[in-house]
Amino acid sequence: MAKSSKEWLRRHVSDPYVRKARQEGYRSRAAYKLLEIDQKHLLFKPGMLVLDLGAAPGGWSQVAAQKVMPGGRVIAIDVLEMAPISGVTTIKGDFRQLSIENRADVVLSDVSPNLSGIANVDQARLLELGLSAIELCAKVLKRDGVFVVKAFHGEAFDELRERLETVFNKVKVVKPSASRGESAETYAVARGLRGL
Repeated sequence: MAKSSKEWLRRHVSDPYVRKARQEGYRSRAAYKLLEIDQKHLLFKPGMLVLDLGAAPGGWSQVAAQKVMPGGRVIAIDVLEMAPISGVTTIKGDFRQLSIENRADVVLSDVSPNLSGIANVDQARLLELGLSAIELCAKVLKRDGVFVVKAFHGEAFDELRERLETVFNKVKVVKPSASRGESAETYAVARGLRGL
């Protein structure tokens, strides 16, 4: 095993959010990122329809499904296979190539490309996915809906933020405490869809 893999495994095993996720039945530590974002920005209400892009393994879908019940629905989309979750419809595929008819109250994009470890390459790949998710929002998000998207700090972040500020009235950048401190990962919460 490579040194970096050993370090990652050691950090992962000792991570308090990983332990907490296991204890509380969440599929991933990412659930706590969304829980914190929701607590601060009030994303969900019962009865809402949520699209979760890049949903596997399902931590965000689990949180969203709990928050929109009763009467709500979550549609989870990922290129990877995902085990079923109560209250969640899963679609295996690339959201950029699917025809989505439903009008969503919330679009979540915790999509991540396969990371290369080369910062500017990874930022460019994530930027492309983020811009595609914004395009999807213009088609399916309700005008009063909310969009949450992952980004990496760096050159590509400014481009994503500019695009968000063009398409939405309000954009807030957040870094949940469950996001590792050394990670370039951050999230944007956008509201007030203007359109492309």
